[in-house]
Amino acid sequence: MSHPFYVFGSYGFAAFMILAIIAWVWIDGRLRRRELATLEASGIRRRSQRAPESETK
Repeated sequence: MSHPFYVFGSYGFAAFMILAIIAWVWIDGRLRRRELATLEASGIRRRSQRAPESETK
């Protein structure tokens, strides 16, 4: 095994892993946004969101 093969192989593997993590985070973010939209459409709000004035005590 030659030295350049090892170096380029290592860089290639690292680049592949970085792209895989970026894709994973992007896809997961889209899925979470879709899940939040579904929950908000069903009436479930985030804790940080203020309730409308008609629902307060």
